[in-house]
Amino acid sequence: MRKVRYKRKICMAVITAACGLMVLAGTVPAQSKGQVLMKLLPEVTDWAQSEDAQIYFPENLFEYINGAAEIYLSYDFHELIVAQYQKKGAESSMAVEIYDMGSPTNCFGIYSAERYPENPFIPIGVQGYMEEGSLNFLVGRYYVKLLCFDCEDESERALKGFAESMVTRVDDKGGLPGLLAAFPDEGLVANTEKFILNNVMGYGFLHSGFMASYRLGDQAFDCFVIMGKDDKDAQTMLDRYLEAKGKSPLKQRSQGYIIQDKYYHNIYIGRTGRYLCGVIKIKDGFEKTGEKYLTSLMRNLETR
Repeated sequence: MRKVRYKRKICMAVITAACGLMVLAGTVPAQSKGQVLMKLLPEVTDWAQSEDAQIYFPENLFEYINGAAEIYLSYDFHELIVAQYQKKGAESSMAVEIYDMGSPTNCFGIYSAERYPENPFIPIGVQGYMEEGSLNFLVGRYYVKLLCFDCEDESERALKGFAESMVTRVDDKGGLPGLLAAFPDEGLVANTEKFILNNVMGYGFLHSGFMASYRLGDQAFDCFVIMGKDDKDAQTMLDRYLEAKGKSPLKQRSQGYIIQDKYYHNIYIGRTGRYLCGVIKIKDGFEKTGEKYLTSLMRNLETR
């Protein structure tokens, strides 16, 4: 398990100068920004903070999670607070990480990128899951990670106690993104839904996309919903996608297009209002499945 590390090599003269420049520029000092997350730190009986909490921002997140910062930044990460707790009279310690992702949707995005369908999920916040010595969950715009060290048999109880204390401190607890309701229920593999803010399916012009995995007997495929800023933006994304697939065999249907692709097999894609939607990885011989799910997606989106 990753150990929590802090770096304290910043000269006070540099801090003072930086704060002065921020005041002149009309920005808020890091210490003031951190007060919001400070209020979310849990209070648990028989536990106390063992050292000052640390605050991280986009420009220095790599100092804490070097090698993993890029994926958080790709979801418009705002701020992180890290706090260490020690249990009174025991060796047990707890690390608390609270990531402010700016919005509930972006929060779901980073959470969905790190969870696995087989994780043991628990009803905490919007959703959470436990692994050995850790508990990850999302609530509102916050993605929370708890890591328990030397907790032994008390690990689960301690983790849940910290999580419950923090959830009560969040005013807008939010919920799962509403667009997830557009995905058909039949064949949906539970907890495979993901949100991708940028570079959906590897294309820089596709943004704000939801993906979900399906299985029907021997068939495995994915459905997607991409949210444009408005109708024009959605049509522009569709036009650019069709252009990018220009060399692939393409058929037009009343509800969209069918594209044969060497990676995604048969792709079914259409647009309704500000939304693009479709089905990928439909193999030859199962075309009716692609048509059925594209029709369902478009119908569900039209009723929004």
